[in-house]
Amino acid sequence: QAQLVESGGGWVQTGGSLTLSCAPSTRTFRSYAMGWFRQAPGMGRQFVATIRWSGDNSFISPTVRGRFTISRNNAKNTMYLQMNNLQPEDTAIYYCAAAREFAAVTASEYYEWGQGTQVTVSS
Repeated sequence: QAQLVESGGGWVQTGGSLTLSCAPSTRTFRSYAMGWFRQAPGMGRQFVATIRWSGDNSFISPTVRGRFTISRNNAKNTMYLQMNNLQPEDTAIYYCAAAREFAAVTASEYYEWGQGTQVTVSS
């Protein structure tokens, strides 16, 4: 059973917005940092963004910087990915994951993964 659960995916028109959420399935889950990755068909997992568990520091991939924002609500123990001006190339399964250090940008640095949520962008 995955300890991280993503939600908020779906279909959106080009130029639209979506907000993804990621929350632990257990109240006791803790990590040093969290991140978002995405995987398009036939491609490897691509780093999108990461945030320190406390929410006081974050890093966004240059590929999506300016359009995507990562954040955390500590009271709700939930991480978010706000995605604006979505383009067809953003179509992918989006995964949240937990890391043992901040600013981890490769999938191998993450030890816990959610099941993923599909985001489809088309006109």
